[in-house]
Amino acid sequence: MIRFIWAEDENGCIGYQSALPWHLPADLKHFKELTSNHIIVMGRKTFDSFPGLLPKRKHIILSTNPILQRRYQDNSRVKVFSQIKQLKNWIEDHTEETIDIIGGAEVFKEFKDEVDVLEKTKIHHIFKCDTWMPELKYEDFKLVNSESHHPNGNNKFDYDFLEYKRI
Repeated sequence: MIRFIWAEDENGCIGYQSALPWHLPADLKHFKELTSNHIIVMGRKTFDSFPGLLPKRKHIILSTNPILQRRYQDNSRVKVFSQIKQLKNWIEDHTEETIDIIGGAEVFKEFKDEVDVLEKTKIHHIFKCDTWMPELKYEDFKLVNSESHHPNGNNKFDYDFLEYKRI
C-alpha cells in the first residue's frame, strides 16, 4: 500500500526554504503515530530537514548526491536511490508493506497515480511558501475519516486530519 502523508495550508503550501513554514506539535505527533514502524520515502531536501534519522522507521531517499549515498551505504535503516525508476521498482517489490511517501513535491508528483491512501493535515491559515502540493484527483478518493481541531496552547491554528482512500 502506498500512502501519502503531508500537511498543507489553505493554499496547498507544503514548504518554505526546505522546511515546514509552521510549527504544529499535534501534526508532528500525528505524523509519528502514522509512520512508526513503516517505510518512509522522501526526496533529499525532505530528509535534510530532519534532525537525524527518525526512530522506528526505514528511510528511503531519492537523491543523486554521492556523499549521501556513501554515508548510508552500510546502514540497514537507510536506502538511497539515484533514479526514480529504481525507486519505483523497489517499491513494487515491497507492496505488502505500508509505504509512506512524505515529500517533497516532486516525489508526491511521481506517485500521485499510484497512491492508495491520502493522510492530509489541512491547516486553516496561509503561510509564506515556495513549495506546493501537486494537484491530486480527489474525485478518485473517498473521505473516510475527518477530525477537526482548534487552537490550544501548543497548536496556534485550526487544523483537520483528513484520511482519503482510493475508490
